Amino acid sequence: MFRIRDGVLSRMVEVPYEAENILQQLLADYPGLLAGDSEETESDWLLIEREIGIAESEDGGTRWSLDHLFVDRDAVPTLVEVKRSSDSRIRREVVGQMLDYAANGSAVWSQESIRASFESASSRDGKDPESELESFLGGGEDPDEFWNKVGENLKLGKLRLVFVADEIPRELRRVIEFLNEQMESTEVIGIEVKQFAEEGGEATTLMSSVIGRTETSRQVKGVSSPAVREPWSVDEFESRLRDDYPPDLGARAVELH
Repeated sequence: MFRIRDGVLSRMVEVPYEAENILQQLLADYPGLLAGDSEETESDWLLIEREIGIAESEDGGTRWSLDHLFVDRDAVPTLVEVKRSSDSRIRREVVGQMLDYAANGSAVWSQESIRASFESASSRDGKDPESELESFLGGGEDPDEFWNKVGENLKLGKLRLVFVADEIPRELRRVIEFLNEQMESTEVIGIEVKQFAEEGGEATTLMSSVIGRTETSRQVKGVSSPAVREPWSVDEFESRLRDDYPPDLGARAVELH
C-alpha cells in the first residue's frame, strides 16, 4: 500500500495495535469500520454501550461483559467482540464466549433494558440520548417504534455476531463461515481492521473488510445477490449508445462498434 502526499510517494506498512483497547475505542468512535467493504456507513450503527453486562438469568447479576453492543438501522442488535491476532483466545475461546453472549443476551435483554443502557451510556459520555437517537434515525421513525423493533428482533433471535481483529486466523474464519451458513436468523461475520503507517511515521490509515458473507449464507438468509443482467443484443447496445451520448459521439461509437 502506498500514499501520495505533496507529490511524494510513501510506502504504508501494517503495524500492530499496541493494546486491544485501542481497537475497541476506534470502533466506538468510528462504527463505520463495522461496514468493512460493504455500502453501510457510520450513520447505520448506534452504539448502545461498551462493556455492557450480560446476566445468566433475568434476576441474576452480571456474569459476562460484551465489548460493544450496537443496533443497526433495521433495529438488529449487533454484538461485537474484539481480539488482537496475538491473543491466543482468538482461535477457539472467543467463539464460545460469543455464543454465550448471544444465547444469554437474547434471553435476558429487553427493549427496555437496551434503551436504558443506551440512555445511561450516552449521558455518561456527556451526550443527549434523545438527540443522539434522533440523529441516528434521521427524523424518519418514531423512537418508540424503533425500540419495539429491537425487542422483536431479540425475541426472534435476529442478531448479528461480529468478531473484530486486526487479522482473523484461518481457524476462526472457517468457524465464522460455517456458523453464518447454518444460522438462518442470526448473521455471523468477522471484520478485519488493519492499521497502516508510513515508514517511520504515525498510523494514519485503517482498512476494514468483511469475512463470512458467502453466497451460501446469503441464500440461507434470503438475501439476494446483486442481479446479473442478461447481455445486451446488438440493437440494444447501439440504442443505448445513441441515447446516452451526444448525437455526434453516439453515432461515431455505433460506427466503430
